[in-house]
Formats: sequence, structure tokens, C-alpha cells
Amino acid sequence: MTDVREALFIGRTTDGRTVRRPLSPHLQIYKPQITSALSIFHRITGVALSVGAFILVWWLVAAASSDESFATVSAVLHSWIGKLALIGWTAALWYHFCAGLRHLVWDSGHGFELETVHATGRLVLIATAILTALTVLAGFIAL
Repeated sequence: MTDVREALFIGRTTDGRTVRRPLSPHLQIYKPQITSALSIFHRITGVALSVGAFILVWWLVAAASSDESFATVSAVLHSWIGKLALIGWTAALWYHFCAGLRHLVWDSGHGFELETVHATGRLVLIATAILTALTVLAGFIAL
């Protein structure tokens, strides 16, 4: 072995014979598909929701602390970047919710046909767009 990583490719069968393990597939081998993109996006939105939760806690602590700190947080959230962040957090919330419903259907053992997987993936994206638009519209009407 010329490289230490070569040892990782060596394995044994159940009868003890030495075999060379294949490389695990990765992004340079697979072409992007809607299912893999949605899976990655589901993880990213989970992280975005965690960041949004910290902003929510910041807002709640500021509201409980003083008028000055609440005014500071409100100024940040009412700025254009704050509004953009809130819209992004809303989209992440709706996407994560819709994708979670899709996963619940999968957990019941349904929806694994390739056509159904692609159709529900598109449905998740469409539902996310509609629900985000309705939420943002309701938020701006309430202001």
C-alpha cells in the first residue's frame, strides 16, 4: 500500500476472503436530482430554523427587559435586512413543515414510487411558495 487510505478499502467477506471495497458514491458521481436537492434543503432549513429560534429568543428577552432593548430589536427586524431574514425564516419554516409531512407519509410506507416522489417534491415546493406568500401578505396587511 502506497497510501494509508488504501487500508480503508480492504475488507473481508463472511467466509474470511480479502476483498477490495468500492468507493462510496459522492456528488462528483451522481448528477443532482430533485430528491437529493430537497433532502439537502430540508437539512439547511432545519439549521435556518435554529438560527431563527435564537432571533425569536432575542426578541422575547428584549420585550421582557426594557423598552429600549425592544426598540433596538424592532429596529433591526423592521430594517430591509431584518424583513428579508424574517421572510427567509418564514419560507424555511413552511418548507420544513411541508417536507416533514411528506416524510410522515413515507414513514407510513406510502409514496415511494418514482413518479409520486417527484410529484410530492414539486408539491412541497409549490406549497412552500404559496404558504410563504400568504404569510408575508398577512404580515404586511397586519402592519
